[in-house]
Amino acid sequence: MKICTYNVNSIKSRKELLFSWLNTRENDIDLLCLQELKCTEEHFPFSDFQNRGFHCDVFGQKTYNGVAICSKFPLNHVQKGFGDEHWDQQKRFIAAPAQGFFLINVYAPHGGFKGTDKFFYKREWYEILFHYLHQHYSPEDPVMLVGDCNVAREDKDVFAPQILQDSIGTMPEEREELRKILDWGLVDTFRYLYPEKKQFTWWDYRGGAIWRDEGMRIDYVLCTQPLLERIKDVEVDVWPRRRRSPKPSDHAPLIISLDEE
Repeated sequence: MKICTYNVNSIKSRKELLFSWLNTRENDIDLLCLQELKCTEEHFPFSDFQNRGFHCDVFGQKTYNGVAICSKFPLNHVQKGFGDEHWDQQKRFIAAPAQGFFLINVYAPHGGFKGTDKFFYKREWYEILFHYLHQHYSPEDPVMLVGDCNVAREDKDVFAPQILQDSIGTMPEEREELRKILDWGLVDTFRYLYPEKKQFTWWDYRGGAIWRDEGMRIDYVLCTQPLLERIKDVEVDVWPRRRRSPKPSDHAPLIISLDEE
């Protein structure tokens, strides 16, 4: 089984590229977790995905945010949002049981400079996510959390640590929030397999950053210990990020290969 997490930065703008990319992989993705849809459910291209064998569950929002799980097998008991009216105003969370494990797809807030409302909102959102995990799951459960976390865990996860020090995505307070999620009982699968490998998932549009590999690793597949033995590989596919036309997302897809139960 192959599970992909991909911040598309507008499904409308990226639909053509997304399906072209799936063709390059011979349609080997079984679960496709999307973030930053920037559209409501009624404007999501369900039929295009159905033609590719995907059934999609969408938690969408006009212009901003939005997450979806597209699956080649039926999903039941899909949860859209935390179940909190305030925190679900921004559509950033969707979850469902899937083939022997619990799948959670998130789009964490980008945040803002230290001391701003967006800075505090991001930290509070992570606290809500932590409490959700604590209340609904145990580290002994097979849980996989994927998505755009908008935090680079360590200095080796950014191209220029000194230049980017204490900037959005690298601030100690943000890294501490992500560390709490991991300390609850989740493992960063990419670092589990590749402890020292330099690999980014996001590159700024400006200045040709993708061609100089000046990026950050802010997209993750995190899982609990019961799933670790099923992991075969975790890879970043830069093909769609290196396209010039149609314009790509600023993220690349992150794919995990998982043995069947």
